[in-house]
Amino acid sequence: MRIAAIADVHIGPDSVGTFQPGLAALADDAEVLLIAGDLTKCGTVEEAELFVDELDDVTVPIVAVLGNHDHHADRPHEVSEVLRQRDITVLEGTSTILHLGGRQLGIAGVKGFGGGFADTAASAFGEHEMKAFVRHTQVVAEQLGTELHRLADAGCEHRVALMHYAPIADTVAGERREIYPFLGSQLLGEAVDDAGADLAVHGHAHSGIEHGTTPGGIPVRNVALPVIGCAYRVYVLGEIEERDVAMAGWDVARHERSA
Repeated sequence: MRIAAIADVHIGPDSVGTFQPGLAALADDAEVLLIAGDLTKCGTVEEAELFVDELDDVTVPIVAVLGNHDHHADRPHEVSEVLRQRDITVLEGTSTILHLGGRQLGIAGVKGFGGGFADTAASAFGEHEMKAFVRHTQVVAEQLGTELHRLADAGCEHRVALMHYAPIADTVAGERREIYPFLGSQLLGEAVDDAGADLAVHGHAHSGIEHGTTPGGIPVRNVALPVIGCAYRVYVLGEIEERDVAMAGWDVARHERSA
């Protein structure tokens, strides 16, 4: 099962038409497109409309979560509705099952939130504001785990965890350590490990790296546009490492379309 993924496109009036050309061959490369948040620059409805216009020629199913930029204008529900009107499935503490080539792909999605990892992790102690910060991450991590378990109970052959914030520290390496608590949370990774998945996909960490693994051994991929440097990356579930190696060689042009 071939999955294309991208994040942090940040479409605004000054970038109209830059993303669409890179999607021309997507249907030949993948069976579904996952978008891991930050579709827009500032989360306006107008930017959301510009973003979906970039996807006019995409014929495969599209599943997305929102990112922090998509929340900036305090209109995430309206942004989500723009996407849904164009048949894009938007997840937030929810999941969906796609039937692709006779197989089931279950996708559980959350925006996620911060909190940090291991020695940089925040704790729900002290001021109300700090407890609220950590509690929000706890809630969304619990939602992610619940939906992954739900997909397993439904007998999905393949499962993917889709989020904007990072679930592990490995894929934010390269960012300044002092901002790790704002890039993701180990609670998201723990939820993925507890429920199980074939793959976890995120964005947000523009200076991070693409490849990582949860403590439980589940592949994690940072697909932020500045990280992968192309319109999307393709992963083959069940063969994650093998296809990544192939993509680094002669076949790379087929799976990387310049944005």
